[in-house]
Amino acid sequence: MKTRFQDLTSIDFYKNKRQVKWLVFFVSIMIGSGSIWYTSLLVEELRERENRQIQLLSAALEYAATTSENLTFINQEIIQQNYSIPIIMVDSQGEPIEFRNIKFKNNSGRQDSLRTLDRELLVMQEVYEPIYLQEADIRVFYRNSELLTNLKYYPYVQLAVILVFGLLAFALFNQSKISEQNRVWAGLTKETAHQLGTPIASLMAWIDYLRNSPVWEENREIIQEMDKDVVKLRMVTERFSSIGSKPQIQPENLYQVIEETITYLRPRISTKVEMNINSDTKDLDAMMNKPLFEWVIENICKNGVDAMRGKGTLTIDILQDSDKYVIVDISDTGKGIEKKNFRKVFNPGFSTRQRGWGLGLTLAKRIVEGYHGGRIFVKNSEVGKGTTFRIMLLGNLEDASQFITEGILEY
Repeated sequence: MKTRFQDLTSIDFYKNKRQVKWLVFFVSIMIGSGSIWYTSLLVEELRERENRQIQLLSAALEYAATTSENLTFINQEIIQQNYSIPIIMVDSQGEPIEFRNIKFKNNSGRQDSLRTLDRELLVMQEVYEPIYLQEADIRVFYRNSELLTNLKYYPYVQLAVILVFGLLAFALFNQSKISEQNRVWAGLTKETAHQLGTPIASLMAWIDYLRNSPVWEENREIIQEMDKDVVKLRMVTERFSSIGSKPQIQPENLYQVIEETITYLRPRISTKVEMNINSDTKDLDAMMNKPLFEWVIENICKNGVDAMRGKGTLTIDILQDSDKYVIVDISDTGKGIEKKNFRKVFNPGFSTRQRGWGLGLTLAKRIVEGYHGGRIFVKNSEVGKGTTFRIMLLGNLEDASQFITEGILEY
């Protein structure tokens, strides 16, 4: 039987990170609410204590005003011991005759001091009812001490500090996790490229042998297709080697690159899939690393073919968006994507196929946005009708050079 700890550790926090974020948020709210509630109890207790202190002080003042006995003890131990609670005593005409713990500006004159007392009186009137000393015909105004006021707002300040610290810690942790993923990603791809090198070299040697053998004339077409696949494997190896390194970005004819990719894909996918390329011009350049960008096109097209279950239409539209960007829209007539999953499809591990790894679109996003300074997103999709992915690439060398210089690339 699994323990609760085992159940907790078996949760896929990455796939459920949205729920985890909400859980952390609600726990933070509960902690903050508990802190506010407990501090409110302390504030209320301190307020009652200050009220009793003011009542005692008022009683002492009234007693001092009606007796002729020696009042040294009352004056020193009760009246003069108030170091925190601001009070103002006014006569029957409303003029201040005594005050304690009122803060004045440095080097303030009499008029400034009177204005300060008037402002304090207005504040005190809104906080508490004054205590009336009937025998002395004096009213005592007071308000909460600075300590009580600060304590009242302390939990909110504490909550804000915890929130800022939590956000900072989360950002640092997330960045550290991304950096670690990048290192692992780059290490795996380079190791894969290294491992593929030996069998590819062997296959190339065998194809050269077949070209010079008696079976060449009889099997020319088959051997040529095999040669294309080996060349493709070499290109895949180059792509893996490029991940984690600074790619060489240069202007390439966009239509020609896409046409070469589609030409390779056509005989290797279902014959029931129609593939079309539409463009106003065939002379449109885009800044790219050709092997990596071809990988993006292949991944999205293969996803479209899978979404159509090997039957439908795949359309690629090439557009000039502005002086800065060129656009490639890839549309399929497949099962479509729910709107809530438009962003999730680019997350590692997200796949609608039972045996899918969920890495194709993640890789495409990394290549387009991390290495080319472009954008890739779901332009539109309707369940049961199809999906359109939009790719935006930089159209000139100046913008691409600035992107690389600013160090945005994730090597």
